[in-house]
Amino acid sequence: MRLVKLTAVALLGCSIPATAQAPDFSKVQIKAEVVAPGVAVLYGAGGNIGLSYGEDGSVLIDDQFAPLTDKIVAAVAGLGAKPVKYLVNTHWHFDHTGGNENLGKAGVTIFAHENVRVRMLAGSASVPPASPTALPVVTYQDGVSFHLNGDRIDAIGTDGGHTDGDTALYWRKANVLHTGDLMMNGAGFPFVDTNSGGNVLHLLHSLDHLIKVTNPQTKVIPGHGPVGTQADLIAWREMIAGAVDQIRQRKAKGQTLEAVLADNPLKPMEKPKAFISADAFVKAIWASLDASGAKPHKH
Repeated sequence: MRLVKLTAVALLGCSIPATAQAPDFSKVQIKAEVVAPGVAVLYGAGGNIGLSYGEDGSVLIDDQFAPLTDKIVAAVAGLGAKPVKYLVNTHWHFDHTGGNENLGKAGVTIFAHENVRVRMLAGSASVPPASPTALPVVTYQDGVSFHLNGDRIDAIGTDGGHTDGDTALYWRKANVLHTGDLMMNGAGFPFVDTNSGGNVLHLLHSLDHLIKVTNPQTKVIPGHGPVGTQADLIAWREMIAGAVDQIRQRKAKGQTLEAVLADNPLKPMEKPKAFISADAFVKAIWASLDASGAKPHKH
């Protein structure tokens, strides 16, 4: 339950204080799961961490919270891996970038979509601007590839959706995909951070692209939740698309947002105790449809 509550807090990094309901990090354990040769996922608190390790050094995908950095580094070493050389942030939320400053000070090179650096520099009403050592030093729009540890790891600058700076990573040889928070396995509705440029329609575009990249044998590391498959990714996409279609049809018939919320058409799809409520997702879809003229960035 502690992890579930923490995830809920962390995912709202742009709209609530980072100190709210702060967990006892001393009790958080970092657990490693090897998903393919040279590829692992680390679970702790916050977003799932991806790891590429081998002869060329270690590449970390996200880094959770600053108080956990030593435990994360120890978990990497526990796999027999070399020290972390590179870090890729899948987006700017603090449960995925909280360890940036610690790793940056240790000499780790940080990569991210250019909008991640922009948002970290600016901060928000509840998240202070990041320190210089926490910022990505290599940024991109379309993506970048790492030729390391006997594999090619494509950092894909997607069309966004969760935020306007989402990156997914695909290991070509290992056939592993890390989605960041474009997918949250078993989480109910997605969190679309419209305050950070998130858009449900862009999310569908991004998921379409990731489905094309994968195959039925692909192992999918989500931003939160257990490792899944392409079938899970497809089901996640279809659930979102079905919800969007319902709201789009009602909007096209002239219903107001207030009337749709009163009808609560997505309530049957809501999971008990889910982080994102049906009402919250309806509002995110509505805002996305209102902003439908805004074009996502291209692959």
